[in-house]
Amino acid sequence: MRLNPEVHMTSPSVAVHNSLKEKLAAGGLATCMSVRLVPSNDIILIAKSAGFDAVYVDLEHASFSLETVGRISTAALAANLACLVRVGHNDQISQVLDGGAVGVIVPNIRTAAAARQAVIAAKYPPGGKRGASAGLPHFGYRSVPPATAMPALDAATMVVLQIESVEGLTNIDAIAAVDGVDMLLIGTNDLLADMNLAGQFEHQRVRDAYVRAIAACRKAALPLGIGGLSARIELVAAFVEMGARFISVGSDIGFLMGAAQTRQAEFAALHRPLSSSETVGRTG
Repeated sequence: MRLNPEVHMTSPSVAVHNSLKEKLAAGGLATCMSVRLVPSNDIILIAKSAGFDAVYVDLEHASFSLETVGRISTAALAANLACLVRVGHNDQISQVLDGGAVGVIVPNIRTAAAARQAVIAAKYPPGGKRGASAGLPHFGYRSVPPATAMPALDAATMVVLQIESVEGLTNIDAIAAVDGVDMLLIGTNDLLADMNLAGQFEHQRVRDAYVRAIAACRKAALPLGIGGLSARIELVAAFVEMGARFISVGSDIGFLMGAAQTRQAEFAALHRPLSSSETVGRTG
């Protein structure tokens, strides 16, 4: 099993915890909320209170600064909520991990070579080339000896790779087999666009893609994540039944807009047109 449930790496001076990695290793179903709008630490407490297992900060599509990502990540550490960051490119990986994230989501992985490069950026030697840094937020900014800190961080850090293209799907077995990969995540919207089927979520090729992805992940002892289907609960349920174990449920933008539209419609429905007698004298 690639995901070792012993993700508490301890010594007399250090412990790093990733509750998401632990839940997935135990075979649980995890839910995640993406953060694209709210730059405040408060979003972590909202996600925690709502019952999510994780958040991921979407640095690929949001205009957040690295400082903002770091604030949200450290708040998640304090709340014991797993915070992943979807990066725009590999150069951001070590920065967001040093800032307090316990994992990265790397978009649009198409080949095993690209998967390996993501792992190299996220892991310390000998498995990767992540640079050492002292006083990280994962340890409360204490100085921890590298011989202790590096294995602890490597064990807790998740490398999640997004499959969002026909090429990535074709190479999914080789991608899943790369040492150091912790989860694959299907980006359904981008995958459909690459298939020239944008928006056609019920198309048979979507189901075929998930069948293939789940089989590849099962062979490699990895969990598979579902992305881009938050409005298609029936499809999500079917893929969970097939073996998917991680669901990107929606974003702060979607939740805010959805709640706002629902509440506005409820109150707008209270409107009663005024009768002619009630409008007399109001226009003169």
